[in-house]
Amino acid sequence: MKSQEIRAKFLEFFKDKKHSVVPSASMVLKDDPTLMFVNSGMAPFKEYFLGNAEPKNNRITDSQKCLRVSGKHNDLEEVGYDTYHHTLFEMLGNWSFGDYFKKEAIAWAWELLVDVYGIDKDILYVTVFEGDEGDGIPMDQEAYDFWKELISEDRILMGNKKDNFWEMGDQGPCGPCSEIHVDIRSAEEKAKVSGKDLVNMDHPHVVEIWNLVFMQYNRKANGSLEALPNKHIDTGMGFERLCMVLQNVKSNYDTDVFTPIIREIETITNKDYGKDDKIDVAIRVISDHVRAVAFSIADGQLPSNTGAGYVIRRILRRAIRYSFTFLDQKEPFIYRLVDVLSKKMGDAFPELKSQKQLIENVIKEEEASFLRTLDQGLVLLDGIVKNTASDTVSGGKAFELYDTYGFPIDLTALILSEQGLKLDEIGFKEHLEKQKKRSRAASEMSTDDWTILIEDAVQEFIGYDALEAKVKITRYRKVTSKKDGDMYQLVFNLTPFYAEGGGQVGDKGYLEDANGDITYILDTKKENNVVMHFAKELPGNVEDVFQATVDAKQRLRTECNHTATHLLHQALREILGPHVEQKGSSVHSKYLRFDFSHFSKLTAEELRDVELFVNARIAGKLPLQEQRNMPMEKAIEAGAMALFGEKYGDTVRMVRFGQSIELCGGTHVKNTGDIWFFKITSEGAVASGIRRIEAITNDALKDYFVDINRTFIDMKALLNNNEPVKALQNLQDENSSLKKQVEALLKEKAKNLKGELKDELIEINGIQFLAKKIDLDAGGIKDLSFELGSQFNNLFLLFGSENDGKALLSCYVSKELVESKGLNAGQIVRELGKFINGGGGGQPFFATAGGKNPAGIADALEAAKKYLD
Repeated sequence: MKSQEIRAKFLEFFKDKKHSVVPSASMVLKDDPTLMFVNSGMAPFKEYFLGNAEPKNNRITDSQKCLRVSGKHNDLEEVGYDTYHHTLFEMLGNWSFGDYFKKEAIAWAWELLVDVYGIDKDILYVTVFEGDEGDGIPMDQEAYDFWKELISEDRILMGNKKDNFWEMGDQGPCGPCSEIHVDIRSAEEKAKVSGKDLVNMDHPHVVEIWNLVFMQYNRKANGSLEALPNKHIDTGMGFERLCMVLQNVKSNYDTDVFTPIIREIETITNKDYGKDDKIDVAIRVISDHVRAVAFSIADGQLPSNTGAGYVIRRILRRAIRYSFTFLDQKEPFIYRLVDVLSKKMGDAFPELKSQKQLIENVIKEEEASFLRTLDQGLVLLDGIVKNTASDTVSGGKAFELYDTYGFPIDLTALILSEQGLKLDEIGFKEHLEKQKKRSRAASEMSTDDWTILIEDAVQEFIGYDALEAKVKITRYRKVTSKKDGDMYQLVFNLTPFYAEGGGQVGDKGYLEDANGDITYILDTKKENNVVMHFAKELPGNVEDVFQATVDAKQRLRTECNHTATHLLHQALREILGPHVEQKGSSVHSKYLRFDFSHFSKLTAEELRDVELFVNARIAGKLPLQEQRNMPMEKAIEAGAMALFGEKYGDTVRMVRFGQSIELCGGTHVKNTGDIWFFKITSEGAVASGIRRIEAITNDALKDYFVDINRTFIDMKALLNNNEPVKALQNLQDENSSLKKQVEALLKEKAKNLKGELKDELIEINGIQFLAKKIDLDAGGIKDLSFELGSQFNNLFLLFGSENDGKALLSCYVSKELVESKGLNAGQIVRELGKFINGGGGGQPFFATAGGKNPAGIADALEAAKKYLD
């Protein structure tokens, strides 16, 4: 059974059981502060489990993209070494929100596995929660009784709290679970050891394939449990493991989910899978990681140095490191696997097809960048080795390579072992743990339970129409963090405050009670569909009726910038082409940032045209036209642009300014004339194929013009001229003339120096050699080197120079020596660059290295002689 058919049968089975089939949610979470990525099938439905929203159907089924590489669920370091862990995986799931419970979940799971998929019941085992005295929970007798009607009791095993009690987090909905395990070992192996003894023992062929979670409790901040008012079902089955069972293979990587990618890796690298353990691990790592990175980029998360972007960069760099070390790949190639992945999974996940070019571009650029890092790291490591007197390299030095330069520690250890050296692993781990402690301390947070004042399931947002309202606090809780200290999260029955989302920052403002006492609202965020207002202090009487007021000035500035992003998006598509797609935005009161897909830097003319386009629509005073609670299909038919990777419901809000039509939940000006004016402040690359524009409007732009005018006045005073353009032109002409004079003097100096240096050449082993510090700039040194090279064969020159406190090494090697002795100027300056705390490169016959330590020039010149041996 092919993987596409396996997925389809699952969804069709639960559709027949009256479940709504929903598409996979974006794997990248944008509005959930508790998670970076969807790490389980239930994550997109948290608001339903918490009772903060009502699902359209109480029965849902899907195949959800999941990523487990951070936090509690982190499988990254196991990936590749075994055959069943992955970073990205599909979780097939069926969900019940207060509808059916254990009986149906168990019966349907058995029916699907045994009757539909045809799995032999004699290779299945199930686990049931054994109970926990600490929590005061008895053994799950109800689940046990349902299971024994389907499977022999000797195949029903008891599981402890670690394996058979599922929790959303430290707080929140939780409950016992039943896992279904499969034993796909040979008959001979089964005869030696019973499968029941290998369940949950990390055996590669006795694995869990499905987990049935019975959500019936709520974990409070003090650790105690209370019964949920509604009981829910949350199941998750590993798609890749199910394919392994149904395709009768012993590894997830031998299924048709992975084999096309593995075949392509074999073809590109000329390595065979299945013949060498190290090569096999590398191929498994790459075939897994390319899926995780590709889906993340498709869902809008680019590699970066912080947060979720750093996680993606780390996954990709791990794949590159394995290809570099074990598959001998020194050039980018992983990006070429995206085509195979797109063809294999693009029908089920169309984002892979629509974003294919972007995914390839980003991965290729990241590969090239990290391969340069590896090259630089090898030179730095060589310098560390040469300056290490003992046979053990300092853990601190290795950590600096890892932390500052991104050089993988396992690669450091491998290279050292090949040279007969050791790594101070304890010292490295100590440095790493200190860093982790600093990071944990900075992000530590404790959250109290909600104090419920009013039972109010539906919280109304009125901020599109009003900036003030009479409100009551329905619940509140205290949160404490190292960064912000004590804060209070307040929830109102209705609110005019916009919660951070869709790239727009949350509102600020204040609450005023009947006595005129003020409580300032410092931020507004949404978590699990609940709008939370952040305050440093709790109001005196939380049961009062309060006047809630949004900071109108900040809201207006933010609205100006948000509306400007819509006009900017329209302008870019009109001027650059319809290939432009929004890839992210950040809308603050002081500026806007807009990321978009485009293949090249915008010209000055294009930037001017974009500004003119946007400002024409501002001058046109286009009114806001919006339609709320509009069916998604009708909005798309009306021409609204849906942003890829955003989460939309069945009904949406359509925002229109003239011909700009987008689906958007943010706040906007009533008329584009309110924006006043639009000015681009910067344009640059974020990643391959992704550009970023930053811009300002309204008050920030007025301040900008004031600063520009002040600078202009200061410049005129400095030039002592009322015609600054003419004065600057005169200065440029004068500077150009002086440059020509300096160049002529330097050429004359180099000519005289050439005559002196001829006499200083010495012959060593048939090589004309000179290593000397001279007083010339980089261009003069290059000219001098090639002039000497035209007069002498077998010439090896190394010149050092100092300029503005920086060091420069320049190496020239005659082409005869490059061919006969294998000397390489590029390699030589990279190695000698360590003496000046720098690096560089170039061609085999001429190369340069720059550094921060001029004092090391003498040592570099002296070390050059070793290349003549």
